[in-house]
Amino acid sequence: MGVPLLDLKAHHEPLQKQILDAVEQVFKSQAFILGAEVGKLEERVAAYCQAKYGIGVTSGTDALLIALMALGVGPGDEVITSPYSFFATAGVVARLGAKPVLVDIDPKTFNIDPAKISQAMTPKSKAIIPVHLYGQCADMAPIMELAKRHNLGVIEDAAQAIGSEYRDGRRACSMGTIGCLSFFPSKNLGCLGDGGMVVTNDADLAERIRILRVHGSQPKYYHKLIGGNFRLDTIQAAVLNVKLNYLDGWTKRRQENAARYETLFRQSGLVQKGKVRLPEAVYRDKGIKHYHIYNQFVLRVERRDDLIAHLKQKGIGAEIYYPVPFHLQECFRYLGHKAGDFPESERAANETIAIPIYPELTMAQQTEVVEAIAAFYA
Repeated sequence: MGVPLLDLKAHHEPLQKQILDAVEQVFKSQAFILGAEVGKLEERVAAYCQAKYGIGVTSGTDALLIALMALGVGPGDEVITSPYSFFATAGVVARLGAKPVLVDIDPKTFNIDPAKISQAMTPKSKAIIPVHLYGQCADMAPIMELAKRHNLGVIEDAAQAIGSEYRDGRRACSMGTIGCLSFFPSKNLGCLGDGGMVVTNDADLAERIRILRVHGSQPKYYHKLIGGNFRLDTIQAAVLNVKLNYLDGWTKRRQENAARYETLFRQSGLVQKGKVRLPEAVYRDKGIKHYHIYNQFVLRVERRDDLIAHLKQKGIGAEIYYPVPFHLQECFRYLGHKAGDFPESERAANETIAIPIYPELTMAQQTEVVEAIAAFYA
């Protein structure tokens, strides 16, 4: 039958009337920029993330950018982060004239390895950006302890992890200095275009970010700071206010789909034979409800590229997140790294594949995915 990597039509069809009604209300109000729906969403998302303040912005990328700007990151500063993430994580650092300083990942979680961060610190270190990759929190306790000891800001890149909970029940974006979210359509909470949010528990930082979002203007036309146009559209906020009502249910279905994959893969014998390694949800055993929200379900596999070609032929969606770590990207050649410098990131880039995990996925579709992979290794 074929199984898409993501089925946005199946996702949105049940909500079509509610979404269109919400958009119509914005149209009637004519408040297209920073309308009431934006403020409503900011309060709801901040509360959902266990934070005090939310500031809606144009995208997840701009959330990271404005967070760095709010912390005063600029030329001569260094920001520690992972080599294995979506490009924006390091790209925003370079855009501000700062230097991305890379630290390899934990092979279990694909998140930055806290034990290696101190080796990368220098007197120029200004901030750390841990990424909660694929929907599972990075190990934040040792990161926050290091940051506090050295007076560093911590920006949580939770673009793929809204609602994900750490081992003590705290949610992504509630632990660091600032948290950053993306509402790109493929995310667990996605709008109908680009959108993002910054959340924080610091009132002064929240106010600074609000000012930076409107070109550093307060009051209008009087500029205390140099900011940018980082405003979340009211229409996108209205869409997200509808969808936020369903987020916990979607997360539950993603977790159920992940558990079903684990069963199906073990029944197939692929795990026991070492052909497939399943993602590890490291906080599940601690009784955490949102231990992993599975924005992606990422396998480690043998002969990865041949497998992808096989799945494509079968009409099954699959994706490589991410084939080239930052230190091997051409634009970061100036950092002076070479192949082998971050072996776990390189191994993840060469071995991993994401398969369908969206909430609307059926048992029959999951069975088809696993059977197709098993046929490849037969």
